[in-house]
Amino acid sequence: MGLRKSQNKQTQATVLKKFIKKGSNFRDDEGYPTDVPRGHFVVYIGDTRSRYVVPISWLHHKGFQSLLQRAEEEFGFNHEMGLTIPCHEQDFLSLLSVIG
Repeated sequence: MGLRKSQNKQTQATVLKKFIKKGSNFRDDEGYPTDVPRGHFVVYIGDTRSRYVVPISWLHHKGFQSLLQRAEEEFGFNHEMGLTIPCHEQDFLSLLSVIG
């Protein structure tokens, strides 16, 4: 069972790296948003899909990893339009105050 968890974490990390790399290659002439600074990525939160630009360094925070796991379970990571995290916006804002 420990091997399976390790493989799942490795798979999740690989998918996230590909997702972030894809987002970091966006260019103005391709019609993608230019307001996302290097080293950041976009997440959409809750039912209203409120948009937040967060630093990549947050991927190492346990609370954020928990949200990513929920997102993977509910939606998977194969999105064209950014990462959607299924939580209440107020919960996400509370996490922001802890991380930032």
